[in-house]
Amino acid sequence: MATTELIYINFTGGIVSPGYLKEVLEIAAMAKVKDVRFGLRQQLILEVPVKHIDVFTEACFEKNIACSRKKEAHPNIVSSYPAVDIFTTDTWVREGVYKDIFNLFDYTPAVKINITDSNQSLVPFFTGHVNWISSESTHFWYLYVRFPKSEHVYCFPELVYTNDIASVSKHIEGALATKEIANGNELYKQVKDACRFISKPIEKALQLPTFSLPYYEGFNRYDNNYWLGIYRREESFSVNFLLQICSICMKTRVGQMYTTPWKSIIIKGIETSERHLWDYALGKYRINVRHAANELNWQIEDNCEDGLQLKRHIIRYFDKEDVRTYGLCFAVKTRAFSSMLGSVIVRKQEVRNPERLKALERFEILYTADFNPNTSNLIIFRKDVEKEHLGTYLVSLCKYFYELESEEKTVILENLNHPADASSETVPLKEVYQCKHCFSIYDETTGDEENNVPPGTPFTQLPSSYVCPLCEAGKEDFEAIDLSMLNTPVS
Repeated sequence: MATTELIYINFTGGIVSPGYLKEVLEIAAMAKVKDVRFGLRQQLILEVPVKHIDVFTEACFEKNIACSRKKEAHPNIVSSYPAVDIFTTDTWVREGVYKDIFNLFDYTPAVKINITDSNQSLVPFFTGHVNWISSESTHFWYLYVRFPKSEHVYCFPELVYTNDIASVSKHIEGALATKEIANGNELYKQVKDACRFISKPIEKALQLPTFSLPYYEGFNRYDNNYWLGIYRREESFSVNFLLQICSICMKTRVGQMYTTPWKSIIIKGIETSERHLWDYALGKYRINVRHAANELNWQIEDNCEDGLQLKRHIIRYFDKEDVRTYGLCFAVKTRAFSSMLGSVIVRKQEVRNPERLKALERFEILYTADFNPNTSNLIIFRKDVEKEHLGTYLVSLCKYFYELESEEKTVILENLNHPADASSETVPLKEVYQCKHCFSIYDETTGDEENNVPPGTPFTQLPSSYVCPLCEAGKEDFEAIDLSMLNTPVS
């Protein structure tokens, strides 16, 4: 019989005031909770002893603190707010924009919602069901919907205005709840009919930055102040330590703390004259704030000790081999339908006999197209890998990534050193047609076997009733594009 019960407390967008967190932690301490964790969706997770659970929930109710048991918990709204001023500067998505959006949510979402600035790499873009990503047009957002328990992603054909994000999200949630929506086009039509919102046509496809996870730990200068990032190897934060952090924030007039999808916290606005207070707290609780970069770029499922053990095992091997992992991020998946960011994914293979020994467990290693963690094109690198051999194969995959990167840079340098002669023969471009919703392509050289279109059939000769074989978008939703400039699907 379980002796503890999981409790979730959401911090909308990864923002929490020190005073509010202090109240939560004081109640946790009263309920004999010694450590807490932060989750992939920037929420707080507590293991409360069963014999104190009623005391904890009643105290939260009295303080107007919304807490939920695991089965009743709603997903937190994820946002890139923590990146403002330290990882994103030249952008229209400022603190006020995020807060305005959060204030418009007059309901508690039951689906995962991500609200992110397209200019940052700290927070995943597509791990939600409803994913809002800023466009170049001020106050207009791309919208990507990932259907529950699916990797299928649909891009709304319009940009949506900031003030309509909450209402459109609510209507999408309602439509998805009916489980009668067959595809993205039906979803768009239903939302468009049921909800009035300001929009504008998409004139330019979403261009995401090259992934490079910023170093989010330690003391770092910005403007005339410091920001501090704190990560814990075991994902566990001492309640007493966090209480002291809250007290220092309140004493030094730091009004907000931030949680990240990497299960860490960030404190901004630390003045130079007050840094000694933070150094004292870190020293008192023996908090290391300079971990190796190859340890910070991992995503593990919440409350997953098996995943943590696997991460520790692989990192030890990386340290032994002195492996460079810059430009990559890793995810360990032991459960079906986990939404995590990873350019390299270690996935536990399904076990037909759940009673089998752990020593017999097998894993598969996958990586994303171009090693971009924001794409859904997974490529299998190895299958049926034993735990003891994971490190060896992952080192090989890392080397392969850097070989590809080196080849690309070599080509760029050669082009710079040997510019093409204007009189030289140009290579003709190959044109294909791409669905602007799911990014499937129609290539006349191969045709479309699923729709009984023979090879060699030009796109212009396809019937007007032709639909995308993946998302069933109409022929009019395909755009001519050079093969080398193809968009890739995201999830």
